[in-house]
Amino acid sequence: MSGAPSMLTSFCPVICTSRMDETRGFYARLFGFTAAHTTPWYAPLVRDGHRRHELALLDHTHPSLPEPLRTPVRALRLTLAVADGDEAWERLAAHGAVEAVEYGGRWHAVVVDPNGVRVDVVAA
Repeated sequence: MSGAPSMLTSFCPVICTSRMDETRGFYARLFGFTAAHTTPWYAPLVRDGHRRHELALLDHTHPSLPEPLRTPVRALRLTLAVADGDEAWERLAAHGAVEAVEYGGRWHAVVVDPNGVRVDVVAA
């Protein structure tokens, strides 16, 4: 599939949640995401920079989801790479419990969002 990667123009994970406001606030405070717009059932979050990053929140009861999938997220791990590990660690620690983990000589800070999503923050 040598041509397939060039076709990808966007990638946006979507978290199905019952906690829209809490979750939007969590990603804004800790990672600088802002809502591009909001509705009661959907909030696309963006973080501008030299690369644009996207994450969306969807009310888990929304009819766009098939009935069997209308539940809040059950298990998800997001990994975010940051340029300044020490600064990120201090910011994350100031906002609550952070678990420090080391893998292969690199530190990882782990925080959990209001839905139970594990966010693994690594120094790039």
